[in-house]
Amino acid sequence: MRLRELATARVGYGYRRLHILLWREGWEVNHKRVYRLYREEGLSMRSKPPRRRRACLKRKLRPAAYEKNECWSMDFMSDQLFDGHRIRLLTLVDNHTRESLAIHVAQRIRGCEVVQVLEGVVKEHGKPQTIQVDNGPEFISKDVDLWAYWNHVKLDFSRPGKPGDNAYIESFNARFRLECLS
Repeated sequence: MRLRELATARVGYGYRRLHILLWREGWEVNHKRVYRLYREEGLSMRSKPPRRRRACLKRKLRPAAYEKNECWSMDFMSDQLFDGHRIRLLTLVDNHTRESLAIHVAQRIRGCEVVQVLEGVVKEHGKPQTIQVDNGPEFISKDVDLWAYWNHVKLDFSRPGKPGDNAYIESFNARFRLECLS
């Protein structure tokens, strides 16, 4: 059943977001029916798995990017200025060329600003096939999800609490912090 596949792929999504995904795929189904099936299948949002089972979870390896604009990685960094004001940095990297496509700095960055940065980068460099992101609130926002849907870009979310799943951007952020922010 497609609802179960979507619920296992997007663990943090409730029945309302899953209904939107089903609707986008062409399923003409009522949200009340999605809710009923969601409850019958026991797909309610789960808390963390018990520690004893954590080693049993298998992660599929992400394929390496073999050409430009095949896969991008995106993440946030934060830092504090000398006067105590906090800043956030949105960093965007092409996984194949390891080129920094964008660094956006602001005190507060919302999902709509992430979309504006992505639009500017797409105009200059072209569209990616996938973007690897973590489960931050800006990346799971409706604005970013809608932008990805209309541009036919797949958002590849890492597992919660596993920054190593998005290693390209974590490596870039560590190097950027050493060279520019220290």
